[in-house]
Amino acid sequence: MKFAERAKQLQPSLTLAISAKARDLQQQGEDVCSLSTGEPDFKTPSFICRAAEEAMEAGHTRYGPAAGLHALREAIAHKLQNENNLTYGPNQVMVSNGAKQALYNLFQVLLDPGDEVIIPAPYWLSYPPMVHLAGGRSVIVPTRQDENHQLGAAALAAAITSRTRLLVLNSPTNPTGTVYPKQALVDLANVLRQHPHVAVVSDEIYEYILYDHNRHVSFGAVAPDLMERTFVVNGFSKNWAMTGWRLGYLAGPRSVLDKAVALQSQSTSNVCSFVQYGGLAALRGSRECVHAMVAAFAQRRRLVLQALESMEHVHGLAPQGAFYAFLNIADTNLDSVVFCERLLVEAGVAIVPGAAFGDDHTVRLSFATDITTLKQGLERLQTFLAGL
Repeated sequence: MKFAERAKQLQPSLTLAISAKARDLQQQGEDVCSLSTGEPDFKTPSFICRAAEEAMEAGHTRYGPAAGLHALREAIAHKLQNENNLTYGPNQVMVSNGAKQALYNLFQVLLDPGDEVIIPAPYWLSYPPMVHLAGGRSVIVPTRQDENHQLGAAALAAAITSRTRLLVLNSPTNPTGTVYPKQALVDLANVLRQHPHVAVVSDEIYEYILYDHNRHVSFGAVAPDLMERTFVVNGFSKNWAMTGWRLGYLAGPRSVLDKAVALQSQSTSNVCSFVQYGGLAALRGSRECVHAMVAAFAQRRRLVLQALESMEHVHGLAPQGAFYAFLNIADTNLDSVVFCERLLVEAGVAIVPGAAFGDDHTVRLSFATDITTLKQGLERLQTFLAGL
C-alpha cells in the first residue's frame, strides 16, 4: 500500500504512547507509577453528567448544527466577554471535538503549502504535526528556563518572515507551566502590529489551573485592535475533568470561522449532541468543582517541589499553571528518551521525554494523579537519580 507523503512522517502522540505502555505493564502485573498522563484524575462533576443524561432522555440524540448548539455558543461568547474581556458573538464561535480539533481546523483553513507558523519551544507536541498536515512549516523558537520559558518580543521579531502566517501562544503552557503576564503579551502585540500578515492563536485550555496568585490574561484582551487576526482555542477537558467528552471550541473572526465550520461539516459534522448540554451545564454552573480540583493540584504541586529540592541531577521552575513539572536532566548526560525508558524499566515510573516537546534535555512529570501514586513515584525517581 502506497502512503501519502504527509502520512509517511506522521508519528503517534508520544504522551499517549507512554501512557499506553504504562497501562500495558500494569495489566501484566507490573508495579508502575504513571506520572505521564495529561488529564485530571477526577471524575466529571455530577451536575454535568446529569445534564447530558437529561439531554439524552429529552431526545437530544440527533444531528445538530455543524458549528455547535446555539445555546452553547451563546454561553461560550458570554463567558469570553465576562471572564476574558473578549467580545465575540455566537456566530464567531465553533464547538469542536476537543480543543485539538479546533486547532486542526484552524490550521487547515489558514495555511497554504510553505506558510510558516511560529511555535515557541518547549511546545505541546501536537502543534508541529498539525501544521505539517496543513502543508505549513513549523518555525520553532527556543525559549530559556532563566526567562521562564516565555517567548520574548525580540525573538518573535527575528522569527517573522514574509511567509509567516500564524503565531501559536499557549498560556498556561503545556509542558512548562508558564503563565504569560500581561506585559509580556503587550510586548508581543507591539511586534505583531508591525506585521499585519501574521495572525495569533491563543491556546487557553489550562485557563483556570493557576497557582501562587498567577492570573490568566487572554492575548486579545491586551490587543483589542488585533482581534481581526486573533483566535482563541479552549475547551472543557482540563478545567472540568471532561477529557473523554471531547468538547472544545474556537473563537475568532467570522470569515475564518465560517470556513472552519464548513470544514467540520465535511469531516466530523456536529459534536455529540448531548455532550454539548454537559458543556452548557458546566458554563452555567458553579465553579466550586473547578476550585476544589485546582486546590488538590496545588497540594500535589507542593509535594513535587519539596521532593525536587533533595533530588540530584535535575532542576526546574515551579509551574505557575497547568499540572506538570518540567525538569532539566542535562546533568544526567542522558537524552530524554533513554532517561524515561530507564526510569520506567528500572524504577517503574512513567514520565514523558522532553524530545516530544522540542527539548531533549528535559522531561515532563504530571502531578494529575492521586497523592499515594505521586509520593511513591517521586520516591522512586529520587532513588533512580541517586543511583545514576
